[in-house]
Amino acid sequence: MARADEPDIKRIASCRCGAVTLELSGKPIVAATCYCHSCQEAGRGFEAAPGAPAVVGADGGTPYVLMRKDRLLWLSGSDELEAHRLKPESPTRRFVARCCNAPIALEFTKGHWLSVYSDRIAAEERPAAEMRTIVGDRPAGVELPGDIPNYRTPSGKFMWRLLKAWAAMGFRAPPLEATKGFAQ
Repeated sequence: MARADEPDIKRIASCRCGAVTLELSGKPIVAATCYCHSCQEAGRGFEAAPGAPAVVGADGGTPYVLMRKDRLLWLSGSDELEAHRLKPESPTRRFVARCCNAPIALEFTKGHWLSVYSDRIAAEERPAAEMRTIVGDRPAGVELPGDIPNYRTPSGKFMWRLLKAWAAMGFRAPPLEATKGFAQ
């Protein structure tokens, strides 16, 4: 059996109806919960669609699993994805499966990773959150437990993990459209 840090471990992320599936290979860069205003705004917008699953927790956090783009394989349904940006010039785009209104992932378009909404991964395969980030943006009155680190901004540990993953990719930042199986 593969350990979570071995490169051959595979997880499947999928929309609610199963039409969109994405294989995630290897250890995630990080599993984190983001509390930024943008994630809260986008999540609330997505949740308003008919049948859409919630992505923002009661505490205002959005759990993600960050994966290197070169460790993604779209198995099915990438042509069902619809891109959303909070503003036309936004460097981030979020993808929602049109078939069932399930948010799938967020991409920083100039980055080398894809942030997959944690709930798109089966509970028994889902990595536990290692940290909470941008907690300064959480809703007023929300107190967070101290079970994992709570960072007001992207921490040095978070940024170091991104840098290490980028170096392992040869400092490339391929567009999502270059990932295997992504419909173009």
